[in-house]
Amino acid sequence: MPETDERVATVRSDGSTLLRFAALAAASLLGGGVALGAAAMLGGLDDGQLTTVVETAPVPVSTSSTPTEGLSVAEIYRRAGRGVVQVTTRGSDGGGLGSGFVVDGDGHIVTNYHVIDGAETIEVSFSNRDTLAATLVGSDPSSDIAVLEVDAGAAALTPLTLADSAKVQVGDPVVAIGNPFGLERTVTSGIVSALQRAVTAPNGFPIDQVIQTDAAINQGNSGGPLIDAHGQVIGVNSQIETGGSSSGNVGIGFAVPANTVKTVVRQLIENGSVEHAYVGVTLQEIDSSLAETLGLDIESGLLVQTVQPGSPAERAGLRGGDGETVIDGITVAKGGDILVSIDSVPVAVMGDLRAQLDKRAPGDRVRFGVLRNGERVTVTVTLGSQPSAAS
Repeated sequence: MPETDERVATVRSDGSTLLRFAALAAASLLGGGVALGAAAMLGGLDDGQLTTVVETAPVPVSTSSTPTEGLSVAEIYRRAGRGVVQVTTRGSDGGGLGSGFVVDGDGHIVTNYHVIDGAETIEVSFSNRDTLAATLVGSDPSSDIAVLEVDAGAAALTPLTLADSAKVQVGDPVVAIGNPFGLERTVTSGIVSALQRAVTAPNGFPIDQVIQTDAAINQGNSGGPLIDAHGQVIGVNSQIETGGSSSGNVGIGFAVPANTVKTVVRQLIENGSVEHAYVGVTLQEIDSSLAETLGLDIESGLLVQTVQPGSPAERAGLRGGDGETVIDGITVAKGGDILVSIDSVPVAVMGDLRAQLDKRAPGDRVRFGVLRNGERVTVTVTLGSQPSAAS
């Protein structure tokens, strides 16, 4: 198991949502499980790294419930708590604790990649204190998601249901269930405090459309679910912002959105791995303020900041910025192509592009509608496979 290392969560707090396809710098650390033994795994307690909470599917809710009012925290915990597990790992360099949750009756459990990274043995403990050996089905460092499997009968499992995270709104009440500092099945509550954040995955690539919450998340929560007021999982809690002064919760946590988790989990169960389509650009979302400042004739779209050498984007001729300007304290590359569509589907924000790329595979050819020097052009890109780590 590797030594604990620091990772950085990239978050834009000014509301302009800078989302990039390349590694981004920030002030928080990648969250992990609670360390056991002398050496901590990635995200371990020793270095005060960010706590990751398991993102589980929403718990099935009876049609007799009141969806407009939602469930109490106690009722959510009663329904979902049995589906949340503690994940214990052992490796050559030590061990760790994290969280996870059951997603189906076949014994599949979702947790964070960084919780099990480097593990030689994995055990899963349920609410009834039963502990079972778990096997790794597959993992995806690009989304910080892993799937485990245990040999347990369907009657012993309480699957949680993954919600449609696209419907989440700022201010929605949420509950996190996990094992902070090894304290089993601890529940905390709060609200969705922001959307469309970006954090850095273990391999250095960004995870976008991340949900920000003020529900208390600490080390050991990694891999646990963030649950909405109807008992549905809207994300897997993965990181916290520590403010650089502590390793504990300061009211800012981040969860990988359920829609991303659905896509990744399906591929991991089917194939054991995930292939991410890769373009090789960093992008800046355009809003009316940025458009006015840069003198652009468009108020939405994705401004190409940089093009990675040797990438599909470079081979296709996409162009990055040729100068820089500072807007509200943020350095923005200007003069690059502006992506406005992919295969005739408009892309106004990063989420639009990601949703389209998630439907495609490496080797697919896509047509980007581009605004270049005020003229509309089409650039055809043959998608590549995302590298194992960001350069």
